[in-house]
Amino acid sequence: MTPITAPTGAFAHSRRAFAAVALTAMVLTGCGSDGSGDGGKRSEPGRSVEVSGTPSTSEQAAFEAMLDRVAQPCTTTGEAPSGPTGETPTGPKGEQSLAPDETPPDEPIEPGAPSEPAPQLSDRDRCASVQHEQRIIEALQALPEPTPAKVRKILNGLDYIDERIHGLKQDGRTTRFHLDLREKGGRLCEAGVAAGEQTDVIPCMAPATGAFTVDKS
Repeated sequence: MTPITAPTGAFAHSRRAFAAVALTAMVLTGCGSDGSGDGGKRSEPGRSVEVSGTPSTSEQAAFEAMLDRVAQPCTTTGEAPSGPTGETPTGPKGEQSLAPDETPPDEPIEPGAPSEPAPQLSDRDRCASVQHEQRIIEALQALPEPTPAKVRKILNGLDYIDERIHGLKQDGRTTRFHLDLREKGGRLCEAGVAAGEQTDVIPCMAPATGAFTVDKS
């Protein structure tokens, strides 16, 4: 399984300790959609219930329009560098290039093993994540007793469709959730905890392809 990871960097927010602890409890993997949520049904602490059905044409259109609107301030679409930075230049056979006044070493230089850079969200996804987080946090902070049913209703009111809401689960007096916001080849997802004034939402990275899964453990 390809794990859903929280990206590193300046854009990964460090807000309140309470929310950070709650979000750390979410163990995420990506391989198939669980479609979890309460669908307006009675929920029990520590458990999630299923919601079924597909969005209507109007709901899907509203969702796509919202994604475009939220990402409108994000004018750049650059992707993460395709190779690691700060490498020592190498010659055609993998040998290190030497400066004009540098003396070659006595021993032959062994080419280093190639290293893969850690995957990163694109510039557009990083920018869009900030916009999504601000609007979601603002809406959920005003929600008293955030049950899964209430959180789903708020998210639906913000045009996030049920098909993209995952892992909606009550945990004590808080509710945890994930949003699959992948579009146009992006990998953006959001991990959130609705907890009144301590509500927090942080970006995460979903698999590049395939369905979205939140571990139910």
